[in-house]
Amino acid sequence: MHRHPSIQHAVRRSVPGPVLLVVAHGSRDPRHAATVHALAGRLRVLRPELRVETGFLDFNSPALPGLLDRLALEGVQEVVALPLLLTRAFHAKADIPAVLREARARHPYPLIRQAEVLGPAPLLVEALERRLYEAGLRAADRASTGIVLASAGSSDPEAVAVIAGVAREWRRTGGWRAVRPAFASAALPRTEDAVRALRAEGVRRIAVAPYVIAPGFLPDRIANGAREGGADVLAPVLGAAPELARLLLRRYDERVRVAGPVPVSA
Repeated sequence: MHRHPSIQHAVRRSVPGPVLLVVAHGSRDPRHAATVHALAGRLRVLRPELRVETGFLDFNSPALPGLLDRLALEGVQEVVALPLLLTRAFHAKADIPAVLREARARHPYPLIRQAEVLGPAPLLVEALERRLYEAGLRAADRASTGIVLASAGSSDPEAVAVIAGVAREWRRTGGWRAVRPAFASAALPRTEDAVRALRAEGVRRIAVAPYVIAPGFLPDRIANGAREGGADVLAPVLGAAPELARLLLRRYDERVRVAGPVPVSA
């Protein structure tokens, strides 16, 4: 028996995936938001079937709470929030979870899940090395070059320990003369002091690698410290590096896999 073609039947299909929501802190510096949006654009190119949104905790728009409200009103069923953070410090442990909890209290849907922070990860080291090469270093310079891995800094001991661990591992696997951590705030040493310490140890060439994603006040402090300390090379911030985009998608996929596929009616 043939069914009339105008009759629609509910079918089960797999959606491309939950909305991918990049969550950034935000900054008064317009370069910050521009970098976040550029990174989101790279995600859309890599995974065109996914809906990619960006939300900010402060300073920039769209603000994360309002964006989550809008997604719920649109009928979005699932969201994976990707913290644009390199360590599990205060924003990952407190700020972002609080905003997500409040959104869940206001709306039974969408289902909102928070993914892991980006670091540590080998892809971040690849991005750091990309930026160093863009700044003029060569592979042949590794054995004679000391690296200052300069992060924004945190009062969270776990986050500080992670940065120190990244520096140790990068030195062990990368072939650099030395890799030392430094911090723009909340922890020591400062970038300029780490540069001077390496120079005092006889390191001939010193490069500062900012372990930060977007430009802003603290990255500018890192750059000033590199100049004040007399570093030979200052790499750009990570920015919308392709490795960073791939890592965001990896964190998204890891979080989606925990809950399995999402069937819907159509």
